[in-house]
Amino acid sequence: MKYENVYSKKDSPQPMEEFYPEIGYKTVEAATKDFEKHFKKELKLPLRVPPISFTHQFGRFSNMNGEMNDHFELTMISDQSPQHHYKIEVRPIKYKIPFVKHISEVFKLKNGSEASYVVGLGIGFNLFVFERDGWQYVLSIDSDVGDKVPPEVLVQIANSIDYTTKVETY
Repeated sequence: MKYENVYSKKDSPQPMEEFYPEIGYKTVEAATKDFEKHFKKELKLPLRVPPISFTHQFGRFSNMNGEMNDHFELTMISDQSPQHHYKIEVRPIKYKIPFVKHISEVFKLKNGSEASYVVGLGIGFNLFVFERDGWQYVLSIDSDVGDKVPPEVLVQIANSIDYTTKVETY
């Protein structure tokens, strides 16, 4: 008698492009539009990304009961390197999350505002927190790649928002 291996769908992980939409993610553009429509205000995102590889990017607008927990999230991940995980969360300043106790360093951005580098929260991510245009931005990078994406790189990423506001004249 000859036996064959039979594999169920459960033996292989569900592709990210199937799994993430099931938990509310969509394209970054669609999530941005949902967020802007909800708050009736433009959202500017950084042009730069961390200098590590990603295979997927998703966006999500979390519209909870009331505005207090409503926020935009951009997630960049790699199905080749799980520690290559980067997120941007944006919420209105009036509902900002305070990180005062865990700030390890403060940086000055090009626009004159300050940004806080936050480590040691026990969540597996290093955070870079700043405010601009009425929003609180939280850039999160997996702490396992913190040596490849130090706070100075996060400063460059935050400063790249300025390039989205310039109007080219020819």
